[in-house]
Amino acid sequence: MYKITIILITIFVVIFNKSLIAKDLLIMSSIPDESITELHKKFLPLTNYLEKKIKMKIKFYPVTDYAAVVEGLAKNKIDLAWLGGFTYIQAKIRSNNNVLPIIQREKDTRFTSVFISHKDNKVNSLEDLRKKSFSFGSPSSTSGHLMPRSFLRKKNISPEVFFSRIAYSGAHDATIYSVLGKKVFAGVLNSLVWQKFLKEKPEIAKDLNVVFTTPEYYDYNWTIRKDVPKKIRRKLIQAFMDLDKDNNEHQKILNLQRASFYLETKDENYQKIFEAARESKLIK
Repeated sequence: MYKITIILITIFVVIFNKSLIAKDLLIMSSIPDESITELHKKFLPLTNYLEKKIKMKIKFYPVTDYAAVVEGLAKNKIDLAWLGGFTYIQAKIRSNNNVLPIIQREKDTRFTSVFISHKDNKVNSLEDLRKKSFSFGSPSSTSGHLMPRSFLRKKNISPEVFFSRIAYSGAHDATIYSVLGKKVFAGVLNSLVWQKFLKEKPEIAKDLNVVFTTPEYYDYNWTIRKDVPKKIRRKLIQAFMDLDKDNNEHQKILNLQRASFYLETKDENYQKIFEAARESKLIK
């Protein structure tokens, strides 16, 4: 009976792998850390490039919240996803360890978050935020919640006690506008989104000041389900690594991804994020 079971499992795995290749379709998604409009602008050129490189049809499906991406990976509805470090940890737990990070931008090995406030508030340090309203991004955001919370804790600051009120904007750009519109006194977000905002909207960015920049940590990566065939996985990794800033077409894609180049990553790189999430009681 045991041998029959093993044979049946082996047949199922072979059939599943063949069916995945046969359907010639890869489902790709991303955490919604920016508006849907920005996500389409950012990922559709990359999707077209990857299709040509791996010779498979790829569909990019945007979602409205972080949990939907995690659930999509866990339920085999999404094959490949752009995740933050914390979302990767959540997906790993939710999928019973059936996902792994494969590729990331070089800058994701040294990521930071910035705390910002309106210049009218005349804030010079984190201490000036005591008993003021404050906004994180999404509760599941690495750079907009988990790691900033972790660094605050290392300074013996408990957000629920230190701030007068805590809000969750849902996305990095939303945090900027909450602070800009004085809905909250201060907020924290992904440093790359902040740099993009400074570049694209300097006329209003000048009304905001950076209060504090966190130490570096690992963050974003492309995560894939382990049951996607290794052949496809390797093609995807190579396609990302083939992006060349000296190629005009590639440069456009890299610019949209705010990347200079890609390199392989691994699960071990996210151990500190796992520990931070557990210490913050965001995971068990």
